[in-house]
Amino acid sequence: MDRVIEKKPNTLKKIALITGAATAGVLLIYNLLFAEHSSKLNVDSERITLGRVQSGMFQEFIAIDGSVDPLKTFYLDIIEGGRVENIFTDDGRMVEKGDTILKLSNTTLQIDFMTRETQLYDLMNERQNSEITMKQDLIRRQNELAEIEYSLALAERKYSRNKMLIAEKVIPQEEFNASKDEYQYLSKRKMLADRSVKQDAQLMEDRLRQLDMSIRRMQANIDMARRTLNNLYVIAPITGQLSTLKAEVGESKSPGENIGQIDDLNGYKVKANIDEHYISRVYPGLQGTFDFNGKTYPVKVAKVFPEVQNNTFQVDMEFAEGAPAGIRRGQTLQIKLNLNDGGKAVLIPRGGFYQSTGGNWIFVVDQSGQFATKRNIKLGRQNPNHYEVLDGLQPGEQVVVSSYDSYGDIDRLELK
Repeated sequence: MDRVIEKKPNTLKKIALITGAATAGVLLIYNLLFAEHSSKLNVDSERITLGRVQSGMFQEFIAIDGSVDPLKTFYLDIIEGGRVENIFTDDGRMVEKGDTILKLSNTTLQIDFMTRETQLYDLMNERQNSEITMKQDLIRRQNELAEIEYSLALAERKYSRNKMLIAEKVIPQEEFNASKDEYQYLSKRKMLADRSVKQDAQLMEDRLRQLDMSIRRMQANIDMARRTLNNLYVIAPITGQLSTLKAEVGESKSPGENIGQIDDLNGYKVKANIDEHYISRVYPGLQGTFDFNGKTYPVKVAKVFPEVQNNTFQVDMEFAEGAPAGIRRGQTLQIKLNLNDGGKAVLIPRGGFYQSTGGNWIFVVDQSGQFATKRNIKLGRQNPNHYEVLDGLQPGEQVVVSSYDSYGDIDRLELK
């Protein structure tokens, strides 16, 4: 026989448990399907910097500092060392070409010069005495030759006469032979005397020529010594401004030591150091500009020095339209050196975000202006003002360009 089972009424506790479980399930499903999972960060909009994406001309350039230098500078180097005896002008003053700037004294050089002069005078005296002696000897030889020639003439007449007389047998044979021997003897003496006179004349000529050559060499040495003494006077090689003079009276200077420089004020150039990263892109003729007294002036690279020192290389630039009025040596100019001719591009302003993202992503502000979300982008070239955008942004959009250092892995910025 069947037994009727009574249905137990639902209790309030059971109903509450069922309701709670259902609510939790619904919330879990909603969170998985519809809830926002990105990390957020509230930021004060006044503490961030926004930049607008725009389309414009992109000019790739680098900002460098240039120093104004004279177009030509002549360095004053000591040729001969010595002690500073007198200074005739001061640095900062204008000097004319040929002006004496300072005088050095060098006792060793002065004694050497006087010694050489004494040697020259001795050599000239020796030449004069040698010429007198040799001419006297030559005259004596010529007198002896004249006497021999006279005796030979007498002996020749006697010998000729005796030849006729011996033929007629008027004189004995012995007398004829004596006249013949005397004639032959005097003939040989004349020949030897002639040779002696010629030899003495040639020897005198050679000796005097050697002495003359020695005198000329000695005179050349003295001229060199005189020029050396003249080098003790430091002379201005050009007309210009004596910009520096490093010398004091009584101070000793070594040969080759630099004591100052003279600047030619007829023109100026700009000397600048550039990071070695750009050495392959900087060449003569490259254009740039700088601002001076409220105006913009063009400059042009004139010379590139390929040597790299301290991670930089040096260039000389010239003023394309002449140096501006009022510019002075030593002034520093902020120059914008253009690396290309420019072209249309999508641009965003430079900012601290690049250090954190490497230019791979950026926070883009929503049109409502209430939040900004992370977006991947691709940047190209850059200059001190802008980055070139290759992909990921459109003109008119706003982006956060200030530093992201405090954002960590945040995906969304809530702008308050």
